[in-house]
Amino acid sequence: MHRVMLAALVIALAGCGTTRWSDTSRTATEQMLISDAVDRAISQIDFTALEGKDVYLDARFIFGSVDDRYIISTLRQHMLASGCVIKDKLDDATYIVEVRTGAVGTNRNDLLFGTPATQLPSIGGAAPVSGAAIPEIALFKRTSQQGVCKVAVFAYHRISGQPVWQSGTRRVDSKSRDTWVFGAGPFQSGSIYDGTKLSGEKLRVPLADTTRPERSSPNANSKVWVSQEIIFSDAPSAPVVAAAVGPSPSSPNKQASFARPVTPSLSPTPLAATPISATPQAVPPTPPPPPPAAYPSVSTTQPQPNPTAATIGAIQAFDWAKAMRGEQK
Repeated sequence: MHRVMLAALVIALAGCGTTRWSDTSRTATEQMLISDAVDRAISQIDFTALEGKDVYLDARFIFGSVDDRYIISTLRQHMLASGCVIKDKLDDATYIVEVRTGAVGTNRNDLLFGTPATQLPSIGGAAPVSGAAIPEIALFKRTSQQGVCKVAVFAYHRISGQPVWQSGTRRVDSKSRDTWVFGAGPFQSGSIYDGTKLSGEKLRVPLADTTRPERSSPNANSKVWVSQEIIFSDAPSAPVVAAAVGPSPSSPNKQASFARPVTPSLSPTPLAATPISATPQAVPPTPPPPPPAAYPSVSTTQPQPNPTAATIGAIQAFDWAKAMRGEQK
C-alpha cells in the first residue's frame, strides 16, 4: 500500500518545462558589422572647417537606407564633438551640411576543405528507394562576413549656395570570421571582436597574447572618434572641441578625452604711430648702484669642543652630588 501511494505521489509531482527561443529578423553580427563600419567611417571625417559655425544637417538623401537613423545620429554626435553648432531649423543655420551614402550593407563568403553535404538520388522501380543523405565532412571551414559603409558629406552657404567644404568619400570595411578546424569551433575573430573567441567565449591561449591593439590613427590626438567617451564642460563660454586621446595598446580600457575651449581669433590692435624726432634725445646717465651695506661678519664655522670646560663641569657636578648626599644624612 505504501509503495502504491509513493508511486502515485512521484507521478503527481513529475513534470517537464520548456523554454521558448526566438531570433530577431537581423542577426546581432550583421548589426555589429554595419554599426562598426559606420562609426569608423564617420570618425574619419574632419569637421574643422565648420568649427564654431551654425550648421543644419540635411539627411533627406539617406532616408530609407540601412540603419539611416543610426547614421544620422552618429553624424550629429561627431559634428557636435568637433565644435559645430547644429540648428534644428533650416532658417537658423548659416551653412547646410548634406550627407549621402554610397554603400551600407554586408557581404558573405564560405570556404570549405572537405566533402559538402550531398543528397544521393533515389532509385526507382517496383520498390523505390529514397536517396541517402551524406552529411558534411569538413576538415577546415570558414565563413567570412564583411560590413561596408561608404559615406560623404559636403557643406555650402544657405543663402548664396556657394560651396564651402567637402569631405571626400570615406569607405570602411568591418570583418567577422568564423572558423572550424576538424569540426571544432567556431573560432570567431574580426574587427567587431576583442581578440579571438570560441563559441562566444574569449579564447585565452597560455603563453600567448591574443588581444589586438586598439585601432589608432596618425592623428589620434587631434581626431574625435565617436566610439570613445568625450567629457564636455557644463557651461562653456565658447564652442568646445573635444580632443579625444586614443588609448594606448598597453592599456586598452583606458578612456581619455577632454574638451578644450575654442576662442575666436582676434586681430591685433594697431598701435598709434609715434613721431620720431630728428634731433637725438639726451639719455640720462644710469646712477651707480648703492654701496653694499656693512654687515657684521658672521662666522659659519662650527664651535670646537673645549676639554678644559668639560672637566670643570664634571668636577662641579660631582661636588654637588656629594653635598646633596651629606644633607640627606
